[in-house]
Amino acid sequence: MTSFMPLERAVAENLKDGDTVAFEGFTHLIPTAAAHEAIRQGFKDLTLVRMTPDLIYDQMIGMGMAKKLVFSYAGNPGVGLLRRLRDAVENGYPRPLEIEEHSHAAMANAYEASAAGLPCAIFRGYRGAGLAEVNPNIRSVACPFTGETLAAVPALRPDVAFIHAQKANRRGDVLVEGIIGIQKEVVLAAKRAVVTVEEVVDDFAGLHPNLTVLPSWTVTAIAVVPGGSHPSYAHGYYDRDNAAYLEWDRIAADRETFRAWMQENVLEKGADAFAARVAHLRKAA
Repeated sequence: MTSFMPLERAVAENLKDGDTVAFEGFTHLIPTAAAHEAIRQGFKDLTLVRMTPDLIYDQMIGMGMAKKLVFSYAGNPGVGLLRRLRDAVENGYPRPLEIEEHSHAAMANAYEASAAGLPCAIFRGYRGAGLAEVNPNIRSVACPFTGETLAAVPALRPDVAFIHAQKANRRGDVLVEGIIGIQKEVVLAAKRAVVTVEEVVDDFAGLHPNLTVLPSWTVTAIAVVPGGSHPSYAHGYYDRDNAAYLEWDRIAADRETFRAWMQENVLEKGADAFAARVAHLRKAA
């Protein structure tokens, strides 16, 4: 059954050194507060998995937490590079980083394969692409019925997945609205799942087709963290903080500036700081 607990405890009880971990969110509902808590607790030797690594993985890599990155796109959305990621790949700073690059289709299918209890994902993809030449986990199989050559990748089964969502009810069910990305699949694929939410409600009202409800049995722990996806947005709660993404490019470009920002804004501040960060972004009720 789902347990409600403070974020600090949820991270400490579910994430361990050496884990394969996914902090998923597709431009929306990115679990920033959870990532910052992991940074404060100083985990090491993580394999970071995510369809679209952006600022939080740049921060975790820059803090030396990751030994490997499994991904299908990496960048500061709308701005450009992830400079701490690039420094790790090109210069081994603050530690060397192994990378395993896939397509979006491969990542989505790999999560779904794990959720279904399958060892690999088989799909049409990578035709004419060069990724298979540098990624030995991209292989091909012949369809036993048609003979067609199909792509195959290993199932992705993180030790723990972190996502952010709008609401949980008191039973521990989780409501995700707006752009859902791969959050549902990663929760179902992972051994353990931690969800941060904007609020807890008695029940969900006004349901419409563009949402996902994760039942309580799919979720290990829930932590209430208003503003927990800043600087990304939470549909119905606050907008994307575009200025923060632009500013990150300057911060991450210099090693010392990066470390100073992380000390002031992450290491010295807890999850309770997030609500204040989104105060000026909240939509009128």
